[in-house]
Amino acid sequence: MADRLTGILLVGGASTRFGSPKARALVGGETLADRAWRLLGEACDERIAVGKGDEELPFPVLGDGVDEHAAIHGLVAGLRAATTDLSVVVPVDMPCLTPDALRALAGACRDVATPPTGPLPGAYRKSALDALQSGERSIRRAIAVLDVVTVELPPELLVNVNTPADVDL
Repeated sequence: MADRLTGILLVGGASTRFGSPKARALVGGETLADRAWRLLGEACDERIAVGKGDEELPFPVLGDGVDEHAAIHGLVAGLRAATTDLSVVVPVDMPCLTPDALRALAGACRDVATPPTGPLPGAYRKSALDALQSGERSIRRAIAVLDVVTVELPPELLVNVNTPADVDL
């Protein structure tokens, strides 16, 4: 039987390069946040959005409890809150991901599974928490001590929205 799966959506970025909250940017008539939340609903048994807790979104957002904007804080808060051992973690600014891509990451996960481009999106087990809570700010450096599987995903799925011009996919 396959592991139950939690989807963790990271929405707490500062959006400094974007100039306004990325989560509310429209892509194909849908906000980035709505699109990612829908994706997680299609692929996962439960969903958790993590940010600073003050985001104005149409679903609840768990505050990560840290003033600093760093993805590792949202990742840790999401893994702690997850009711499952296995989670897929998606940043709000990757609108081209698919349920199949998330399932591929989850299916390959030992402690962590990521594409070659970096730690997000990724699949993470609760066994990764100690390393992620080590005080290291970089997810990549924190997980270097873990059993990390690299999963090849089509590059077009890993498009990242950093500026308003990037939403014209």
